[in-house]
Amino acid sequence: MLQEMNPRVRIVKEEVLSNNWYVLKKITFMYQKSDGTWETQAREAYDRGNGATILLYNIEKKTVVLTRQFRMPTYLNGNGTGMLIEACAGLLDNDGPEESILRETEEETGYRVKNVHKIGEAYMSPGSVTEILHFYMAEYTANMLAGVGGGLEEEQEHIEVLEISLEQALQMVKNGEIKDAKTIMLLQYAQINGLLESVSKPQHILIAGPYRSGTGDDIRLIEKNMRFMNEIALQVYEAGHLPVLGEWYALPLMETAGSKGIGDDIFNRMFHPSNIFIKQTLVLNGGNARVFLEKAGKGLEVIKSEGAADFSNVHFLHFQK
Repeated sequence: MLQEMNPRVRIVKEEVLSNNWYVLKKITFMYQKSDGTWETQAREAYDRGNGATILLYNIEKKTVVLTRQFRMPTYLNGNGTGMLIEACAGLLDNDGPEESILRETEEETGYRVKNVHKIGEAYMSPGSVTEILHFYMAEYTANMLAGVGGGLEEEQEHIEVLEISLEQALQMVKNGEIKDAKTIMLLQYAQINGLLESVSKPQHILIAGPYRSGTGDDIRLIEKNMRFMNEIALQVYEAGHLPVLGEWYALPLMETAGSKGIGDDIFNRMFHPSNIFIKQTLVLNGGNARVFLEKAGKGLEVIKSEGAADFSNVHFLHFQK
């Protein structure tokens, strides 16, 4: 029996209608209407587990990797050949979403990617299918190709790997050549967020580095760290972009709040939480940041922040001496 979490829903009966490929159930339940009365409803739900999908993109070539394979349900509903162009995807089975999509990516496309970025999750057909789909993006390069892809023979997968420009893929959405919902969502995400756009205008770049770490709160060492961060910021500025240090945000705020020195109550209450907030809020667009690394000098290392996409135009650089 399903776990009931909504007080306005009471599951009365579950019936298994089919348990062949996946599980089709008929659910009879009571639903409380807005006027307080209850009515009996029955719905069918198809449970095939949850899944994950990914769009591979190459910034230098401005291309994406998609697949093409036969899909029987589309063949039964107007798709004359049954062939469907879509992003790499697969069921989670007993693995987590990220582990699953890394496996599926290599099986279907042949690319062994390392860094994937989750952009969200969604119910794809909530009126009848229980599946939640996890959406990922990842950059690929030629040296990541570890095999031919094409899927697994034992799973009767016969997948064709396609590498096309993002511009062409978006045009294929417009003219109806691409009709798969998850693929359209991923392509539009790439377009909206400018993932394949060349950096041609000034960017707002956040530079983070060791402020107190390893200094023992020695003022001279802290000042040395700040000078080094400011030197990096100057190189970023001279490369034509607007640098920002987390310390430029936090230190004046703490002084205004009444902090008298490093490590006092106000400092501890504001400095580290503000740093964590910045890391959680800002998103890195890895490809664009690498352009800045080449201009900003050696010793810079890119790290990704698992934040919201609200500030995707702000890039996050981490440097080490």
